[in-house]
Amino acid sequence: MIVMSEIIFAMLIVVVILFQAALAAGVPWGEYAMGGKFPGQYPLFMRFICLFQIAILALIGVIVLSKSGSLMPAWSAFADTAIWFIIAYLVLGTIMNLMTPSVWERRIWTPVTLLLLITSLVIALS
Repeated sequence: MIVMSEIIFAMLIVVVILFQAALAAGVPWGEYAMGGKFPGQYPLFMRFICLFQIAILALIGVIVLSKSGSLMPAWSAFADTAIWFIIAYLVLGTIMNLMTPSVWERRIWTPVTLLLLITSLVIALS
């Protein structure tokens, strides 16, 4: 169960990072994020925010996979605590994706954040 959770989590976090990278590069997918507030191509300031989000998502990935023991075992003690903050963040993210006015964001990102939440919870409890 843990190995499957690691694989699913890693694949999904990479998908989210790639999506943010596409937004930062100017791909016109704005209606699929941030409640659809910026349909089409993101304005320049939002594209820089995507770069910040990529860094946060990468850190989240490293922490969760460190907790599972598959990446950076030296971070294990830190990851034991940090993963609970990530779980809280993913609970909030799932709720926000459920509440967004963007239909596409609800349909695509709610299941993704929910799966990230479930897999990180499996890893946290292992």
